[in-house]
Amino acid sequence: MTLKQKTVSGTIWSFIDSFANQGIQFIAGIVLARILSPTEFGLIGMLTIFIALSQSFIDSGFTNALIRKQDCTQTDYSTVFYFNIVVGIIFYLILFFFADSIGTFFNEPQLELLLQVLGLGLILNALGIIQRTILTKNIDFKLQTRVSVVSSTLSALIAISMALNGFGVWSLVALTLSRFGFNSLFLWIWAKWRPSLIFSIKSFKDLFSFGSKLLISGLIDTAYRNIYYLIIGKYFSATELGYYTRADQFQALPSQQLTGIFGRVSYPILSTIQDDVKKLKTAYKQIIKSTMLITFVLMLGMAAIAKPMILILVGEKWLPSVIYLQMLCFVGMFYPLHALNLNMLKVQGRSDLFLRLEIIKTVLAVPVIIIGILYGIKIMICGMLINTIIAYYLNSYWSGKFIGYSSFEQIKDIFPSFLLAFTVSAIIYIIGNVIDLSNIWILITQLIIGAVLTIILAEIFKLNSYLNLKEIIFNQLGI
Repeated sequence: MTLKQKTVSGTIWSFIDSFANQGIQFIAGIVLARILSPTEFGLIGMLTIFIALSQSFIDSGFTNALIRKQDCTQTDYSTVFYFNIVVGIIFYLILFFFADSIGTFFNEPQLELLLQVLGLGLILNALGIIQRTILTKNIDFKLQTRVSVVSSTLSALIAISMALNGFGVWSLVALTLSRFGFNSLFLWIWAKWRPSLIFSIKSFKDLFSFGSKLLISGLIDTAYRNIYYLIIGKYFSATELGYYTRADQFQALPSQQLTGIFGRVSYPILSTIQDDVKKLKTAYKQIIKSTMLITFVLMLGMAAIAKPMILILVGEKWLPSVIYLQMLCFVGMFYPLHALNLNMLKVQGRSDLFLRLEIIKTVLAVPVIIIGILYGIKIMICGMLINTIIAYYLNSYWSGKFIGYSSFEQIKDIFPSFLLAFTVSAIIYIIGNVIDLSNIWILITQLIIGAVLTIILAEIFKLNSYLNLKEIIFNQLGI
């Protein structure tokens, strides 16, 4: 199979995996949002940063180190597996014993038991990290799709059943725990890999020399992405955090999933050609252009249809989420671009530079947090947008130096896609505010007009990124 065929096949299955998996979770989230209150979602939002940081410690950058290494052995995989399990247990115990203090910090006593139970997910998830890493390294997203779809479906059914039977916030805990548990279980059943009874200090040191900087970078990035949950939960209310959480989950579906799709495929693919700069640049340019066309269309489109979409999907009680969602869409549309540029630094083996950029990004976030505490959530989101743009420039400047793909050239490549998406989104936003129909018909009208306009304008102006995607789709369909 050629590099292009591997990329296309991997991207298709990664796409199916992410959107089938997240689609199920998205639908489950909508159903749960109709049953539960914003406050209950806010309580889980308060715990997000602690779980996310613990997950970063458990992985410790080893996943990326294993994927990048060309000749991984059973010893390498087994060593990392045992490390993941031990660290997962350690961090569960840390969360267990500090749960009371965390509840006191937020002035929410019920957080103690919630965190002590939710933390078990760290151990459950650690059990399947290596199997998932091996499948990713082999560009095998077909099996990952089967695992994630079955796991998400079963966990969604459990959580919805619990919510309908009055379990409240515990249905959200069950959603996470059961998904982690089923995911690891099916990876063990279907992925076949088993650890050997071996732990190599040499293997650990070799992998950790690359992964350690990614660990610190991952911790910083995780803290940066989740610190706003902590700030809103501490200085505002669980209800307000619930509104923000729902908006953030809506915008994350396209932005972070696209990043995951293209990132999971591009990193192992680009790592195989890391020494051929010309081929690397060509492949990278195409990934950037294709990713950002889809991202701009989805994110700006979501901002345009936010109000009828939220009213239809989760109901009137979530109306305050609309403005947060619209603003977060502008922040989120840069996330894939930001992440792909950092991915290139990993491909080049520059985890040191990766770390330095993450530190700079975090330092820039400090004034944004302070402003948010003083002036409110909306002003804080505006600061997040400014930070995102600055972070993109820094990331693209350094990643571009290694392959001769400058920030200016990147912007030149993606600007036509942005212009197209912005124009279409502005039109459907205006349409949604002037037509006098029910919310469902407003949304349907916006979606149809938006899709038709996007295709027509892309065809008229012969948008390069659109034509490349069209060619790939037609080839896969045999047209």
